[in-house]
Amino acid sequence: MKIDRLIGILSILLQKEMTTAPELAEHFEVSRRTINRDIEALCQAGIPIKTMQGAGGGISIMDGYRMDRTILTSKDMQMILAGLRSLDSVSGSGYYGQLMEKMQTGSSEFISGRDSILIDLSSWYKESLAPKIALIQDAIELQKKISFDYYSPKGETKREIEPYYMIFKWSSWYVYGFCLVKKEFRLFKLNRMDSIVHKDIFEKRSEIPMPELSIEKFFSADGDVVKAVFDSSLKWQLIEAYGPDSFQEQSDGTLLFEHNYPDEKGLIAWLLSCGDKVTVLEPKSVREKLYKITCDIADKYERTDE
Repeated sequence: MKIDRLIGILSILLQKEMTTAPELAEHFEVSRRTINRDIEALCQAGIPIKTMQGAGGGISIMDGYRMDRTILTSKDMQMILAGLRSLDSVSGSGYYGQLMEKMQTGSSEFISGRDSILIDLSSWYKESLAPKIALIQDAIELQKKISFDYYSPKGETKREIEPYYMIFKWSSWYVYGFCLVKKEFRLFKLNRMDSIVHKDIFEKRSEIPMPELSIEKFFSADGDVVKAVFDSSLKWQLIEAYGPDSFQEQSDGTLLFEHNYPDEKGLIAWLLSCGDKVTVLEPKSVREKLYKITCDIADKYERTDE
């Protein structure tokens, strides 16, 4: 897009003492004529750009307009680049990588040392997730509605929304927007969305409430307490999921786990993933549901073998 290229050219000019039209044309993969038109557009926008012909000439910004690099420290820049790098891990477009290059151009003395923070926001679904993110970002920028098939525990539905925000939360990506089916603002998980299509342009609503992302909003704060005994081999799993204070080590090496749970379905799925390494003591309702599920599974495989 032209606006991205103009911002990129300005960034390079702010970072370098001087550059040339051929260098910019090669960097942005456009013709010199296009670069000349871009420079003219920047001048018309009030950016004090000067050009010098002949040997040693080039394109630069007049003194006094250049960014003072002391505004940002090396540590500041490392944090900014870490954030950009994390976004590039899911974008699939390489846009943020290009932006990092623009920020680093001519700044080798400013950004020193090795990267100390590496953030990867991608997932097992990176190949299918990146196109979704790009498509939804475009819809947000162009103010276009999107329609999609949505798969949730309640079943499959067809949705159409006005998208407003992309959100990374709870190790997953979501889109937040006004659902035209439910007539309210909702959060949709990208991994549950399919067949996403741009629709007609919408007018932004005058009031857009910020998404409520607290645990209490999505899971009731109240809940029963589960009491279970885990094999010592699952200590790492308890620490990872609930912390080191969630259990007590018994004299026989087993781990007595006690914790409240607001989501019974999620709890049962997690307990089943532990196989025979856990024994639930309380509550009785969870014990009964686990027993029924495991009996149903055993019955299914027994009938299959007949």
